[in-house]
Amino acid sequence: MSRRRVLLLLKPFDVYPSRASPKANGPLPSPLPRVVNPKILSYLDDRCRVHKDTINFCQDVLRRKCLDWEPVMRNKLSHPIHHADLVVTVGGDGTLLQASHFLDDSIPVLGVNSDPTQVEEVDKFSDEFDARRSTGYLCAATAKSFEQVLDEILEGHKHPSELTRISVNLNGNLMPTSALNDILVAHPCPATVSRFSFRVRSHSIKDSNLVNCRSSGLRISTAAGSTAAMLSAGGFPMPINTQDLQYMVREPISSRAADPPLMHGLIRPDELMHVVWYCQEGVIYVDGSHVFYSIQHGDTIEISREAPVLKVYLPESLPR
Repeated sequence: MSRRRVLLLLKPFDVYPSRASPKANGPLPSPLPRVVNPKILSYLDDRCRVHKDTINFCQDVLRRKCLDWEPVMRNKLSHPIHHADLVVTVGGDGTLLQASHFLDDSIPVLGVNSDPTQVEEVDKFSDEFDARRSTGYLCAATAKSFEQVLDEILEGHKHPSELTRISVNLNGNLMPTSALNDILVAHPCPATVSRFSFRVRSHSIKDSNLVNCRSSGLRISTAAGSTAAMLSAGGFPMPINTQDLQYMVREPISSRAADPPLMHGLIRPDELMHVVWYCQEGVIYVDGSHVFYSIQHGDTIEISREAPVLKVYLPESLPR
């Protein structure tokens, strides 16, 4: 029997701010004086150290297993992942999200939260700065539990869940990246009004009425993304295995558009949302700001759950 192949996808170290001075021949420091709380610098250094320690620990665990494995920094990933039986991400939800953009529905992914929030630390520094670390909502393991969770997977005792993703079709062309959390359709300048129309189309019942909007944009989330920006904007959390999509118009400004039943709702599995964009500029953001597609006046966007599912090993605590 061939050895199982594992891709270890790592959050890079340079995402952590550092107290280090600029490199030789690098950009000069800002001429404005900067006063930084030394406790914040120590906190940031510790975050980077904990992340490095977790990477080293996970690599040590993999070396002890009968596996073929390869470490890759997430910013070096540029092609779809095919030659692996399992992807392990070490970082937080952002690293798992980035991995999802290179995965179809055939390879499962396990997230390891490399830098979990420490409640005592948050309480200690609550009056000085935000000491929260990584949320790791979709991560089923930490350094402490990684070997146990990995063994359960390898022995067939733990099985992945199939999470709904969002498909985006722009002017009849399927976009190459599916969203695991959410998409945001908005003007690239947050201070500029977004103008668009939408309706929900169904295969089984009458289409919804056309809704004409002037707002700050349109957000659509999966169940996995319903506890992120959608919840912060006033949406509601959905059980992780729900196939519905949730949508919300952000800050509608016309009186009729302010009708809540029109501005916030669900897209069922047999439905899609049809959007027409009416600004000179616009952007479709996929799972944050790193993946985006430019749009312009008159473009049509179709949003549905027709994307391949993503197989993810999830924390036992998540409501199904």
